[in-house]
Amino acid sequence: MDAYDLPVTGALPPELTGRYFRNGPNPLPGQDPGHWFLGPGMIHGVRLRGGRAEWYRNRWVRTAELEGASYVRPDLSIDRTAVPANTHVVPHGDRILALVESGLPYEVTAELDTVGPCDFGGRLTTAMTAHPKQDPQTGELHFFGYGALPPYLTYHVLDAAGELVRSREVAVAGPTMMHDFAITAGHVVWLDLPVVFDPALIGRERIPYRWDDAYGARLGVMPRAALAPVRWFEVDPCFVFHVGNAYEDAAGAVVLDAVRYDVATFGSVWSRLGGGANLDRSRAQLYRWRLDPATGTRREESLDDRGVEFPTHDNDRTGRPNRHLYTVGEHTIVKYDTGTGSATVYHCDAEQRPGEAVFVPTDGARAEDEGWLLSIVTGPAGSVLLVLDAAGLAPVATVGLPRRVPAGFHGSWIADRG
Repeated sequence: MDAYDLPVTGALPPELTGRYFRNGPNPLPGQDPGHWFLGPGMIHGVRLRGGRAEWYRNRWVRTAELEGASYVRPDLSIDRTAVPANTHVVPHGDRILALVESGLPYEVTAELDTVGPCDFGGRLTTAMTAHPKQDPQTGELHFFGYGALPPYLTYHVLDAAGELVRSREVAVAGPTMMHDFAITAGHVVWLDLPVVFDPALIGRERIPYRWDDAYGARLGVMPRAALAPVRWFEVDPCFVFHVGNAYEDAAGAVVLDAVRYDVATFGSVWSRLGGGANLDRSRAQLYRWRLDPATGTRREESLDDRGVEFPTHDNDRTGRPNRHLYTVGEHTIVKYDTGTGSATVYHCDAEQRPGEAVFVPTDGARAEDEGWLLSIVTGPAGSVLLVLDAAGLAPVATVGLPRRVPAGFHGSWIADRG
């Protein structure tokens, strides 16, 4: 649907001129939603300009799966052009890409029409993670593909113009589920953790992965330069869906902040995801690892004991030291100051559930948190696009959306060029 001249409560900052897009699995009308990770991808978009909310529109990403084709071939391999692109949507170069970790990216237009699958001129032969990382200095987009069959993990780099310029297999022990990763100014950080593909679950589970204590848990630090080997660090058993950020500290060690699941927390949320529950009900915690390639030592600690998910930060600081992380709880948006250890909480109404909060900096921002957070908030009465002042989490404006937007995954702010 399309809707125009959306109602605004409060005052939208005129600087917010662009499009907020958010992706997620939207079952077709009458379709059993099933597992929360499955279902056709639908992007919800809101166009802001000059203090006005000009339009809202939603469009399915038109993969072959949307038309009823199966993406699992008879030999159990995956048709990567048919997997529902339902997890993230990011701009890079002159493209906007809808992403899912088990398939090829799909290009969409600024009006959310589907262009089609993108393999970068035939160079991409694996899936593409839904969580690529853009280096704010070089403009490169770093990403990977993982799979149930060898090669289990492949690292890729797009240049700033969107050309695939580097691909490299990274050796891991087996078919681990790797939803996210991190970069620093000089390294790539891999998450080789004990949730693995199990062929015995095919036909019994819609997503045939399970926790396997025998697999072990380790984090890998790989220099970005040349073909340097990965330095692996054994860590306490855990799983990570989403990384906040990573960077090198003054001593040269790699610091990684992410949302961590222990075996009990993972088991609880994994079982509920099959019934359509979402990650914000988990008790996963914000956590920090410090990995020192020079000494081979690691240190790990919990940064908070509240349950959060979907960590975000100022993307201009990806791979560089950052102080602030923004997360989502069941009915809250939580801002962390990792320098002081403090947290600021915005409370939604008791029946409202916020989605991932995307940070948009002000022009010429002097402070790291000088900007706004954008989140789609949904409750029984419908959905709004919430705009918060990122410094204190004070509400600035809400944009009324014409339809209830179901829980989804990740989104991006795409500012107008020029």
